[in-house]
Order: sequence, then structure tokens, then C-alpha cells
Amino acid sequence: MTTPDTTTLRLIDVEESHVARNYAPLPVVVARAEGSWVTDVEGKRYLDLLSAYSAVNFGHRHPALIAAATEQLGRVTLTSRAFHNDQLGGFATALADLCGKDLVLPMNTGAEAVETGIKVARAWAYRVKGIPADTAEIVVAHGNFHGRTTTIVGFSDDPQARDGFGPFAPGFVAVPFGDAAAVEAAVTSATAAVLIEPIQGEAGVILPPEGYLRAVREICDRHGILMIADEIQSGLGRVGTTFACDREQVVPDMYLLGKALGGGIVPLSAVVADADVLGVIRPGEHGSTFGGNPLAAAIGRQVVDMLASGEFQTRAAALGEHLASRLESLVGHGVTAVRVAGLWAGVDIDPAVGTGREVAERLLGRGVLVKDTHGQTVRIAPPLVVRATELDWAVEQLRVVLAA
Repeated sequence: MTTPDTTTLRLIDVEESHVARNYAPLPVVVARAEGSWVTDVEGKRYLDLLSAYSAVNFGHRHPALIAAATEQLGRVTLTSRAFHNDQLGGFATALADLCGKDLVLPMNTGAEAVETGIKVARAWAYRVKGIPADTAEIVVAHGNFHGRTTTIVGFSDDPQARDGFGPFAPGFVAVPFGDAAAVEAAVTSATAAVLIEPIQGEAGVILPPEGYLRAVREICDRHGILMIADEIQSGLGRVGTTFACDREQVVPDMYLLGKALGGGIVPLSAVVADADVLGVIRPGEHGSTFGGNPLAAAIGRQVVDMLASGEFQTRAAALGEHLASRLESLVGHGVTAVRVAGLWAGVDIDPAVGTGREVAERLLGRGVLVKDTHGQTVRIAPPLVVRATELDWAVEQLRVVLAA
């Protein structure tokens, strides 16, 4: 990896002197970005194969999204939900239509959407299903990543996220991911919902076996419980379909959305469900000062309009096949396994080559941005506007790094 110049080192030092160390960033300082590329303070360009963990699905500064944001910035940005605004209704209508649902509850971050989904599921369990108060349980999966709030890390099995932050809230039962029989065995009379990622992103782009989502849907239907799909990373075009659940033609009772919903411009998340589920929330029981703000709603509406054409989903599917063929050629040459869904890949690095972090640092020196996870895995999630030739170039840089 090349040594950063004094400007980069100075800016990193200033940041690390005054920002709490809850991340360990790669040593690059981004100053500008457009499309699939970012430029650092030294003027060096990098192909972005992370997309801010799928928050930049449509590329950096997509013209249609920048135009929507700019127009709204000149009108009104925040009113709080104490009043109505002229953007929220149109956004909610479009997003509900995209999901095939009735109602939208807007929030800001992905973790907020998950927390909101948990509250809604519990309220539904008590008010509709008739589960005794304060006894509802939610079935979750081992290896999950739904955020880092105290409730959520309480049902995580990642020690880095969990250890040292207890005590934790009860009411969650964890079972192996991809094992429908384990889900079935965990369901009791107190079960309100099953909460899963259709594809586990932070775990390393872990794909469940074919039929798993359909089996979970059938179990939920048979037992009268909610199926909640956390599509915060996997949704909105990333895997070649609008939602990862679409890969098995499954419709959950509740979608949890975020990241790309804000167009890479503002934080925007949402819980989307039918009225018989989301309608259990009453005024005053849940809220957010910024949730549903007109700036985010205007951008979110543009995001939904772009997805409605199907262009990005088609592009992700075709380019994903192209990427998969290139990555699979590396297996046995510094790579032990590859998992790909659309433009989303987990690449397991042979320990003889180095750790995932070391490979990411070497790629940084060759103008490619990726991020490691769980030691040996490198995640690849380029903007959906990336070109096939750019993917080819990036895989070639990986090939060189692995052979060095």
C-alpha cells in the first residue's frame, strides 16, 4: 500500500483526535465523488466498491437525486410531524405501491427502522393476536446484523457488537440462519414474528439455501405470526430485484428499508406494511423529529420513481452475473469461496494471502475501495451505475493483489 501524503495524514490526525473511535477507516480522505468514483484530497481517484454499505446504490451524486434535493432545499427542509408537509404523502404513496402494501412509517436510520418494526410487531401481538402483555417473542437468526442499538445488539451473536453493553432486553430467540426447521421449532404461543435478513450482509453476503424464504413464509402463515424482512442492505435493486425476497417470490408482512432509500444524500428509512399490521400504532406511541421530513421525502420519492422503471434491477442482475464469473475465476488463487447476489458479493480470502483488512489496504493502493468483515471476507457492493469494464478492472486489481 502506498504511503499517504502529509495532507491526508494531517486530516486523519485531526479526525482521530476529535472523533470517537467507533470505526477503523482505511487511510483515505475522500473529498469529491461522482458516479462510481471518488477522489481523495490528493487528487487520486478510486473505484468505489462499497457504496456506503449500499446507501449509494444509484451512484454518488446521481443527477436526478441531486436535482430533487436542490429543488426541495430551496423550499422547506424540516417541519417535524407536528404539521403536515407537501412531500410526505406522495413519497409514502409511491413507496407503499412499490412494496405492494398500505402504509409507511418513515424514520431516519436503518436501526431506527428495525427498532420500529420490533415495536410494531409487539403491539400487533398484544392488540391483534392476543398474546399476553409483555410476553411476546421474536425469532431471529444467528449471524444477524440489524443495527447497533442496545436492543438490537442484545440478540446479536457478534461479540464485538454485543460484549460490554448489557444488560439486554428479553424477548428474542435466535436460531441458525437458513434453517427453516429451526424456525419452526422455535415458534411458540408467545411468538409474534420472525425477523430475518433475506441475505445476511454484514456476515459476509451469506445466501440462504433455495426455498428458505418460502418455508419461513409458510411457517409464519400457518402459525399466524408476522414475517419481517430486513431489506435495509439487500433491498432497492442491490441483488437484481427490487427486494431480495423477490428472488423467491415471497412477500413479507413487513419490510424494513433504509440506506439506498435516501439516495446517498440524507438518512431515510421506513417500515412498510399493511394497515392491519402498521395500523396498530397510535398517535404519540412512536415518532421522530426528522422522520418524514420534506427533504428526505422528496429524495425518497425520486428514489422510488427510479426503481419503478426496473432499469436498476435489470442492470444489477446482468452485471451481477458478469461480476460472479470474474470472481469465481479467483477461487483457488488466493480466494477460498465467493458468494454473489446481483451486485453484491462476499469474497473469502485465503489466510495464506492475508486478512480481509490487509487485502482491502492493498486494493486501496491500487485505486479500489472495498471493506472487510469478519476477518477473512471482503465485501463488494459497487453502485448500480458501475460499468462492466470497471468491474473487470477492479477484479484484475484483486487478482494482482492476491498474487503479490
